[in-house]
Amino acid sequence: MGGDQGPGTVVEVAYALAWDLEARALWRPLTAEAARERDVAGLPYVVMYRIPGREFPLEVRLVSWRDHYVGLWAYDDQGRRTDELDLRLLDDRSRLLRRRTRMWQYTGPEMAEFDDECPRSALELFPDGRGSITQEPQGERGRKLVTVPGPDIRRWEVRPGFEDWPVAAARRRGLPGPVVLQAAALDSGVPETSGDVSEAPATCWRPPRPAQPGPLDALFRPGTRVTDGYHPEMTVVEPRQTGTLHVPSGLLAVSGPGNLSGQGPAITVPVPPGEYVLEEAQVRFGYHCEWSQGWVTRTDTTAVRLRISETPALTWEMSLGPDDDPRLLGENEIFGFDTDGATGCFADAGAWDSLHRLFERHLVRGESGVGQDIPDSMYFLRTRDEASGGELVAFATTGDGTYPVWVGRSADGDVAGVVVLVEGMPTVLHDGIADGEETAPAS
Repeated sequence: MGGDQGPGTVVEVAYALAWDLEARALWRPLTAEAARERDVAGLPYVVMYRIPGREFPLEVRLVSWRDHYVGLWAYDDQGRRTDELDLRLLDDRSRLLRRRTRMWQYTGPEMAEFDDECPRSALELFPDGRGSITQEPQGERGRKLVTVPGPDIRRWEVRPGFEDWPVAAARRRGLPGPVVLQAAALDSGVPETSGDVSEAPATCWRPPRPAQPGPLDALFRPGTRVTDGYHPEMTVVEPRQTGTLHVPSGLLAVSGPGNLSGQGPAITVPVPPGEYVLEEAQVRFGYHCEWSQGWVTRTDTTAVRLRISETPALTWEMSLGPDDDPRLLGENEIFGFDTDGATGCFADAGAWDSLHRLFERHLVRGESGVGQDIPDSMYFLRTRDEASGGELVAFATTGDGTYPVWVGRSADGDVAGVVVLVEGMPTVLHDGIADGEETAPAS
């Protein structure tokens, strides 16, 4: 650096196991050497940069290589987050994808952090060149301007070494001269040399986790009590069976109607060739109806399942499409099949093209004899490929969007069932398993 840049800006640096979002403070400070060891091992840790004498940090770096994640958060003098950069370590371990960038432009020192009226923007990038930019000007929340980023958008960053990270917030804040780092004098005494992030309070940052399945088996177990957040208590009743599905190819397709025109199914799951039971998970609940001025009891479907085995599922996993990379997912995000017609289906992937031509001829063109309507069920249409015997059964969802496909596996790793929640996962209040009773599949 030239001498005309002045003495530079002194910035303190400190390490810790975690970052407390509410207190805007380090939790369980670490020595630099302990943080370096965690970096090498891929374990979570955080780095805080602060100008001496100031209450709030300049920038916080959140690292968890085992989760392929680095986050950079910049703060202003009021302690509000102004910039957030989500970096992902993918196949090339020498570079990072700038997966998501978010910015908040507060209009005054009195505006609260993340205020609804705060102008904001977000840039999302994928490694294949896709991306989008959204902007929410002040007073126009909900009116988003969406564009595709141009080729000049920087998509990748070279992965710095442990001590080579630049303080990005210093450049954005326009701090004078080069940044001069010095170890922070911590108020909490001697830093730790090890620790467990799992002990951190709930207010502390944790690496982002994709959406989790929840207790899916409980939705098919009569007597389980759940709530959807609107109805205080709903009771799971006996699952409803709606015939079977033939999958002679041994490859199950789960998809939506957007994949009709030669694109192939969104999700495929290998299963033994065979015929499998179609089920609906159902809940019964009562409520006071303002229209009838009385108490009403109704039964709704919460999920659909293709039961592959009588053996109960021990674990559940989100099934992925051919281009889905779970390392790109943020907190509670999903991959799945898309629908803009509130429709999904289970089908034999080996006869996909034929089955979907029949589906389209029956549903869109109204031809007779090419499909079978299913009355009074969440499953509403069946088509059959006569050449192979493969079948497609379409089911309704409660709206458009993306629906994850959950695959349950037995203790041996075999597929036990495939489930799609047609609404969000209800909260289980009390499982239907009797005391001392083993979990068993509902029949």
